[in-house]
Amino acid sequence: MLNSLYIKAASKRGSIKEIIPELEGNSIVSDNWSEKNITSSDDEFSIGAGDGSFNKKKFLGFNFYAVAAESLIFDGQLKTIEQSDIDRFPYLPYLDEFLSNYMSIFELKCCLSSLEEYNVDYYLIDGSIYGDLQNPFPKGVETSAKAKKDLISATLNDFEEMVKNPSDKSVYSPKLFNKYFKIYQEHKYPYTLYLTTIERLVVLKEILKNSRKMIAISKSSSNNDIFHSNMPDIAIFDKYTQKEGISKVIRKKVSKDINTTFPVFDEFFKDLKFTIFYLRLADYKNVLKVELPYEASMAEIEEIATKLKKFSTNGYPYLLKKAHNDVVISDKNIKELINIAKVREKSGREML
Repeated sequence: MLNSLYIKAASKRGSIKEIIPELEGNSIVSDNWSEKNITSSDDEFSIGAGDGSFNKKKFLGFNFYAVAAESLIFDGQLKTIEQSDIDRFPYLPYLDEFLSNYMSIFELKCCLSSLEEYNVDYYLIDGSIYGDLQNPFPKGVETSAKAKKDLISATLNDFEEMVKNPSDKSVYSPKLFNKYFKIYQEHKYPYTLYLTTIERLVVLKEILKNSRKMIAISKSSSNNDIFHSNMPDIAIFDKYTQKEGISKVIRKKVSKDINTTFPVFDEFFKDLKFTIFYLRLADYKNVLKVELPYEASMAEIEEIATKLKKFSTNGYPYLLKKAHNDVVISDKNIKELINIAKVREKSGREML
C-alpha cells in the first residue's frame, strides 16, 4: 500500500501548491497592515505564560491517559507552576472532550495561581479565549435540561469556593459528582463531563476579572474577519507581508457575535469585549494573532507589542515556547509512563 502512495506522491511532485486567495486590488493587504519598528519595552514588569497537553493509549479494556499543564513566571527569576494527572478511562465516544476539559482546567488553574499567588503583571495564554467562548459546551454527550439545571444548582457554590484556593489545582468535578450524584452511576460520565464545563467557566470568569493582565496568543487561526477570504487572515498577512508590524484592529462584543447562552454567568460572559489584531514581532518571522479581553486603544496595543517584544526570541514569546516544550506529552512519554506505572493490559496489537 505504501508503495502506491509513494508513486502517487512522486506523480504529484511540485503540483500541490498553496491556495492563493482572491483579493480585490493589490493594496488591500497594505491597507490593513502597518509596518512598524517594534522596540522592546524599557519598563520593568513580571510576566507569566502557560500551556497544556494530553495524550492517551488504548488498551483492550480501558484507555490510559496523561494530562498536564505548566505556567512559567518571570519576575527577575524563572518560576514554575505545574499540575498533572494520569489514570484510566473506560471507552467513551467523548473521551477527547473529557481530556481537553481536564487540560483546560489545569491550564486555567495554573494561570489563576500565577495571578493570585505571584501577582504577575501580564499573563500569556496559548490559544484563543474568544474561540473557547464560542464552544462552551461539551460536544460529545447529551444531557437533559433538567439534569443540567440540577448539576449547576448542586455544585456552583462549591466551584466558587474552589477558586478562593488557587493553590489547589486539581479537577473538582469528579469529587462533586461523588458528593452529590453518586447514586446516579449510570450517568457518571456525562454528568461529570458537564460538570467540567461548569468548572472551566467558573475558573475562566475568575481569571477574566484580571482582563487587563491577560493576553491570548495564537500561532494559527481560521478567522477571516478582515479579508473575508477562503484563506484565514493570519495566512494572508503571513504571505503578503514580511516586516514587523500590526494589523487593522478588530473589536468584538460577545453578546453581539456569539449566539449562545452560557450555563453560568451568562451576563458576565456576554458583556465581555475583545480587541483582536495580528502582529509580527521580528522581520520575516511568523505572524501571530493577539486577543485582549477588553477594549484597548491603539496606544495600549502598541504598548502591549513592545512588552511582548521584550520577552520574545525569533518573533515568538519565549515563555510560551518553553512552556509548550516542557509540557508536551509524546507517544514515547506515554509508553514510559505506562512502564513506570506498571500497567499490565493487552492493547490488542501485540501480534502485529
